[in-house]
Amino acid sequence: MVDWDRVEELRSKGWDWDQIAKDPKVGFHPDASIQEPGRALRGLYHRQRSRDRRHETPASRPKKEAEARERRWNLTRIGYLLVPIFAIWFVLAYLVPSPVGLILPAIPYLALGLAVGAFILLFGLWRSSGPRWSKTLRSTLVVGVVLGLVITGMIALGGFLFFGCPYLPSTASATNQPGPGWVSYPAAAWHDGGRPVVYFYGATWCPYCSASSWAVWKALTEFGTVTGAYTSYSYGPPEGITYVPEMVLANAQLSSSTVSFQVSEYVAGSDGTFPTTSNCYQSAYVNAYAGGAIPFVVVNGQYVHAGSSLIDPSSLQNWAGTGAATVQSAVINENTASGSPWLVIQDQAWWMMAFMAKASGESVTQLASEYHWSSATAAQVNADVQAIH
Repeated sequence: MVDWDRVEELRSKGWDWDQIAKDPKVGFHPDASIQEPGRALRGLYHRQRSRDRRHETPASRPKKEAEARERRWNLTRIGYLLVPIFAIWFVLAYLVPSPVGLILPAIPYLALGLAVGAFILLFGLWRSSGPRWSKTLRSTLVVGVVLGLVITGMIALGGFLFFGCPYLPSTASATNQPGPGWVSYPAAAWHDGGRPVVYFYGATWCPYCSASSWAVWKALTEFGTVTGAYTSYSYGPPEGITYVPEMVLANAQLSSSTVSFQVSEYVAGSDGTFPTTSNCYQSAYVNAYAGGAIPFVVVNGQYVHAGSSLIDPSSLQNWAGTGAATVQSAVINENTASGSPWLVIQDQAWWMMAFMAKASGESVTQLASEYHWSSATAAQVNADVQAIH
């Protein structure tokens, strides 16, 4: 028996009669003597339509017209398709920001997409004089659910199989750590050659990144030899905190048997421009936890500092501009004289060292002996390690 609804669907897509006759879902089985199945189906179609018109009553005509209108794509039907797609994608990207949220983060992009889909649906329902819930709309909703699952599944599978992206839990899983601004996540360790990775994400135009760079640099120098870093200063973005001395880390390399260092730092000088990432791990952490802000620091993939500056840039204004060399000397020598910039930087530098020590699995005593830490630094880092939970 011929499925005339299928025939109408294929005709609306522009198929010719020969193609329609060959479609197995149409169910047209002409006699072997028929040499032109398309032509035969077309004749049968017109005869069927003629019979339908003869048997059509005035009462049935509005119903058929309503059914035809319902099958068309309108705002209501589009909304029923978009809402489940974005709802499923948003929820899974929020719960699993990597790899599901890599292409589009849950906040703000997928949340915005969901809001737009909901607006289209509600506006369509408000304007529509037809049914709010029908077979066609139910089918559209089911298609939206299936597409949402397929899209998120393909993104997750592609992230794992082709790019080696890590699994990262949602921000709701964060545990506050005693270090100011630090949290931890129940994620797998981020290692490079068996060593915990320290990752810095920032820009030289950003005064908060400039101030924070000193704590990062100091912590790195206490775990090995740093080359490629140099002093400079942020030149004054819209925040109005100008010429904050900094240690530029964009090309810094760390020689250490204990930890590894990775960096993404924008140095071209355009206000508001963020750096690009160079691998899926970096992208995953930035998208999942940075919150669209810099500076951003990750230690071992589990300890994260985001959403605020490690060091208040205004506290380094006394050494604005050419005073970076003075800051560097004070940090190297751990100068504790009154008014020394080291007094501003030391707490966060020690916390970074504590997270690095914790991730390494070595005792502070071993590390202090291996890297020749000062007694003050060793004592404070040991206390901080004990406070980490």
